[in-house]
Amino acid sequence: MEKLPLTRAGQQLLDAELKRLKSTERPAVIRAIAEAREHGDLSENAEYHAAREKQSFIEGRIKELESVLSRADVIDPAKLSGSVKFGASVKLVDEDTDEEKTYQIVGEAEADLEKGLLNLKSPLARALIGKDEGDTVTVRTPGGERSYEILEIQYI
Repeated sequence: MEKLPLTRAGQQLLDAELKRLKSTERPAVIRAIAEAREHGDLSENAEYHAAREKQSFIEGRIKELESVLSRADVIDPAKLSGSVKFGASVKLVDEDTDEEKTYQIVGEAEADLEKGLLNLKSPLARALIGKDEGDTVTVRTPGGERSYEILEIQYI
């Protein structure tokens, strides 16, 4: 079974989501299904079908989270240093636009680009791995090649 790298913060977020789904969402959808059943004919009951669909989504997400957490290899970035590797927070500047961005390189299960959490398997993260402050990386994107300079590497 393949281990999945996660930061401690990522593990805690996924664990909190799993607990919420099991303790709040699952019982609520079970009540909604029971309520919809009381309304009679299930074949034409939109509330029943919507609740069943939501239940299916919740159960699928619970299974997914349990699988990820059981295979998690939790890595504490604060114990790391040096060149860019998993868990690093990297401050970059786009060499074309001079726009600065900061990303933390995290596991696939916790990646969220809007929050600055960059998937370890993404082209940008793969280009950054092993590089040092001051290095320039070139990444092929759908819009063409982009060059970034690494301004700062932190392990928090």
